Amino acid sequence: MIFRRYGTTYQSVDMDFSAEALNEIGFRRNRETSIPVDDFESRYEHVETVELTAESQGVVQNDTEQVLLDRLAEKVRERLDALEEGGILVVENENGRDYPKTRQETKNVVERGANTLHFAYSMAPPLRVALYRPKS
Repeated sequence: MIFRRYGTTYQSVDMDFSAEALNEIGFRRNRETSIPVDDFESRYEHVETVELTAESQGVVQNDTEQVLLDRLAEKVRERLDALEEGGILVVENENGRDYPKTRQETKNVVERGANTLHFAYSMAPPLRVALYRPKS
């Protein structure tokens, strides 16, 4: 399960990665689980924090950005699958401070005598997630 901190609670969220959104790398509260910060700190212990990034290249702008987002989502799912029983993943990036955004670089490329655009997408800063397990 994925959580983000909102004020005095950690709340469960779903990934919402969409190339058509203003904030392409998003997490939407699903209201399934909410844990007060004090309870969270007494019930879970930090295992590790990882930084996740992705890149993509292509000739169709929206599709290329979506490939980057799909690759990032896959990396998050891999981390979720690797969690111990009862473990959780917490998104540590904060809106307005260090929240990841996609970055686009566009180049003109001549292919068979025609000018075409080539898009390269990356993200910065990395998506930082912390892995937690229940305390023994």
